Amino acid sequence: MTSGQRRLSAVATAAVVVALSAACGGTNTSTQSGESTTAASQGAGAELAGQVKADGSSTVAPLTSAAAEFFSEEQPKINVTVGTSGTGGGFEKFCNGETDIADASRPIKDEEKAACEAKGVKFTELTVATDALTVVVNKENTWAKCLTTDQLKKMWEPGAEGKVTSWKQVDAKFPDEPLKLFGPGTDSGTFDYFTDEINGEEGASRKDYSPSEDDNVIVQGVTGSKGGLGYFGFTYFEENADKLMAVEIDSGKGCVAPSAATAQDGTYTPLARPLFIYPSAAAAKRPEVAAFLDYFVTNNDKIAKDAKYIPLNSEQQAKLTTDLATLKSQA
Repeated sequence: MTSGQRRLSAVATAAVVVALSAACGGTNTSTQSGESTTAASQGAGAELAGQVKADGSSTVAPLTSAAAEFFSEEQPKINVTVGTSGTGGGFEKFCNGETDIADASRPIKDEEKAACEAKGVKFTELTVATDALTVVVNKENTWAKCLTTDQLKKMWEPGAEGKVTSWKQVDAKFPDEPLKLFGPGTDSGTFDYFTDEINGEEGASRKDYSPSEDDNVIVQGVTGSKGGLGYFGFTYFEENADKLMAVEIDSGKGCVAPSAATAQDGTYTPLARPLFIYPSAAAAKRPEVAAFLDYFVTNNDKIAKDAKYIPLNSEQQAKLTTDLATLKSQA
């Protein structure tokens, strides 16, 4: 099963869980605070049962879904659901106490921290993988093998809205082909990261592009337009490498292609980034959530490779283990 298929499976599972919850009058044995009634009734060493809810970044979702799939082999009675409402949407649900874990492709913002604090939601940031945010173009594009960060800014900055509509306006050497832009919506951590690194301000972007929180929609848009260009996480490019071409990025030191190696060695700048999960301290008190987090951290390398993400190096893995121990001490 590919990471994309795994994500769709997780979303479908989440929908079923919501429907069943509604049919039962909204009763749920697994709550944001306190132990799951089911899990609490288990004897020492017995199988656990309950529900773990994660939501947020569509970039991180395949990683959490891969962890959930592997974890289910050891704990089949624990149901881990993974939603994809975007990093911002995921933090909103998380701070409202609706989920146990927020998936995020950027660090939590100060206003989101304040929202969590206002609701008494304590958390720990866990870095679980590295990503190479990838700019993609149509396979028929023969002119944009490499783009500079200045050229990307010329396409995406707010001042380009309604004005930069042709590739020739980006560079006189490019053809007069209509420029069709596709990208994440404003609730996405990928949008926040890209606009900050390319346009110099988080959230600063032209608005006349085709936005979607579903990366598959971006893939369809770029594949359907000769002059199409979009951006999303590296894993989605890998899944669609037969349909799209990844653009090399020149940030001043020459053209560098996105890859695991260039993201880890720091040469793929400025679009290599860490990926996070944010578990709440209250949720970590529940045996089913604690067990899932333990599994995620202990088997992080295997999970990242299966989901086609860039695994942590030994130093990062050591920090992840320490950060989980900090969360447990809060719980």
